[in-house]
Amino acid sequence: MTTPPPYLAIAAELRRRIRSGALAPGDRVPSIRAITREWGVAMATATKALAVLRQEGLVRPEPGVGTVVTSPAAPPAALSRERIVRAALELADVEGLSALSMRRVATALSTSTMALYRHVPGKGELVRLMSDAACAEVPLGPVPDDWRTGLERGAHWLWQVYTRHRWMAPAMAAITRPIASPHAMAYTEWVLTALRPTPLSPFDKLHVHLTIFSFVQGLAMAADLEEQAQQDSGISDGEWMARNEPRFEAISAAGSYPLLNGLTAGADFELSLDTLFRFGLGRTLDGIAIMIGETSA
Repeated sequence: MTTPPPYLAIAAELRRRIRSGALAPGDRVPSIRAITREWGVAMATATKALAVLRQEGLVRPEPGVGTVVTSPAAPPAALSRERIVRAALELADVEGLSALSMRRVATALSTSTMALYRHVPGKGELVRLMSDAACAEVPLGPVPDDWRTGLERGAHWLWQVYTRHRWMAPAMAAITRPIASPHAMAYTEWVLTALRPTPLSPFDKLHVHLTIFSFVQGLAMAADLEEQAQQDSGISDGEWMARNEPRFEAISAAGSYPLLNGLTAGADFELSLDTLFRFGLGRTLDGIAIMIGETSA
């Protein structure tokens, strides 16, 4: 029997608490951070668990309070563009961008597909609005005086956005045809402001920004693919490696890859995308520092 993804198991337990009365209407449900502590999962998993309950109408966000249990007698909220975008965000967070459609969003909102078109002209515009809303969730903060600190913070901001919403990576993948998103453009302006004190030309500054963006984008897309693979297969990365280990060992036994085999021989070698992000970003910034030094000379 296939084990359900962790976020569904968490949602099931919270649903049980609500239906049993342990969590009454108006009560706060565990926050994302509380869920990560109680179940030992990542923030993205906790976010998906709450998104499932929101889609079912069991909980709702309460400004200044948190996520609370809804009242069974509460009337449905009026349909609006903001409500459509929020429902689409929650759907994509749980099921991925490939599952998103106007009909699917209409079903989640218990309305007709045609009713959505009065607020959003189509899926393309909906994804643009979703991307802008996702970027608006995480504040950029003031631009540091030091260019390297600025680029590092900017990259971490982008990585955080993609971590919160895995579907963002494929949605924002186009470099030469970017999405017209005010908050994404604000990020570009923020990065260029961090580079303003440097002697780099406008051409170089833009390419520095796009290089870092592409680096983060690539890792985020890998993370999205890995999460989709885990959901589709129902097995964890560790279980997948255990199943495929005999195949790797058979290939390695031929002795054709001595350097690759030497990396893992006698060591518990684990590859983390977060570690790779920090390492790759540091080396990219090192290269930019050399370029800035050569331009200053």
